[in-house]
Amino acid sequence: MELFELTGKTAMVTGASGGLGAAFARALAKAGAGVVLAARRLEKLEALAGEIESSGGKALAVEMDVTDPASVEAAFKTVQDKLGAPVDIIVNNSGISRDNWFTQMTEEDWRAVMNTNLDGVWRVAKAGANALMEAGKPGSIINIASITALRPQHTIAAYAASKAAVDHLTRVMALESARYGIRVNAIAPGYFKTDINDEFLDSEAGDKMRKRVPMRRFGKHEELAGALLLLASDAGSYMTGSTIVVDGGHVVSTL
Repeated sequence: MELFELTGKTAMVTGASGGLGAAFARALAKAGAGVVLAARRLEKLEALAGEIESSGGKALAVEMDVTDPASVEAAFKTVQDKLGAPVDIIVNNSGISRDNWFTQMTEEDWRAVMNTNLDGVWRVAKAGANALMEAGKPGSIINIASITALRPQHTIAAYAASKAAVDHLTRVMALESARYGIRVNAIAPGYFKTDINDEFLDSEAGDKMRKRVPMRRFGKHEELAGALLLLASDAGSYMTGSTIVVDGGHVVSTL
């Protein structure tokens, strides 16, 4: 279990104000990492930081809008100023969806999804990797992709395309960063209830989807912790450019 230990490390989680991001932050803090909670809703981050600190962990809430380059740079500067060092681990979790048939999607909705889900991942990884390289430190970047990057589904063209791009971008980042001791991997979750999809998963259509998952259920947030800690810790020290699918067997279900 010492391989999964994160004591002395600092991890940044984007989109940490709720859903999977908050679950990732709790798992990292429980493993011993100090956590930097990044999102636009500072009040929610501060509440989560208080929760983590009341349990004996360390947390810093930082406002960040991943669609705004200046906001990303300012957040990393705040971390450097307050902690005196760059973060060791980055979990690129921020994401949105604008569901519609591709023929009916507006330019604005398409760009909004790409700007958050793809461009935001690039902005945060770029800032984090540059900070690590400047400090001469190794690190781990974990991008959150999706099984929709691997199998098609109706009405989520922008979301699926953005996540497929993140999946491949992860491999390119891994190739370019390996010489600096920076590992870049991804997690592709299946269906876990979040603010983005809870209405759909609770619907009749969502229940039909649940029955097509080989495990016959959707995932629990804590069931992503194993993959997360593997990639964040020395347990995954020889892993880079990998995407770990955590989906109850959904992508291997029969057509």
